[in-house]
Amino acid sequence: MSILLEKTSIVSKTRKLCAAIAEDAQFLKLHADVERFLADDSARLQYQSVHEKGEELHHKQHAGVELGAAEIKAFEAARDALFENRIAADFMDAQRKLESIQKDIDQYVGMTLELGRVPTVEEIENANSGGCCGGGGGTGCCG
Repeated sequence: MSILLEKTSIVSKTRKLCAAIAEDAQFLKLHADVERFLADDSARLQYQSVHEKGEELHHKQHAGVELGAAEIKAFEAARDALFENRIAADFMDAQRKLESIQKDIDQYVGMTLELGRVPTVEEIENANSGGCCGGGGGTGCCG
C-alpha cells in the first residue's frame, strides 16, 4: 500500500492544502474560465483548428519544406482571431496560470522532500534562475 493512501498526517495536511486551493478565489476564476471554454463548441473548434494548423506548419518547417507567405499569413490571421475570442483567450491565460501554479507547488514540495525542510524564498528564486539548485529541479547543493 502506498504511504499516501495510508491515513497519515501528511495526507491529511495535503488534503487541507488541496481544499485551500479549490476554495481560492483566483483558482475558482481560472477553473471557471477553463469550464466556460470546454462548454463552448465554437471556441474549442477554433482553438483546435489553430493548434492543428500550427502543428502542420511546424512539421513542414522541420521537414525542410519552405512555408509560403500565404499559408503563414492565413495562420497568423486565424491565430489573431483566436486571441480576439475572449473565451479562448481566457482559457489560454487560465491554462498558463494553472500550469504555473502547479509548477510552483511541485517545486516547493520537491525541494521540501529534497532538503528535509521548507525551502526559503531565496532557494526557490535560485532554483528558478538556475542558481545553486540547478535551475528548477534541484540537485541537492542547497542543503
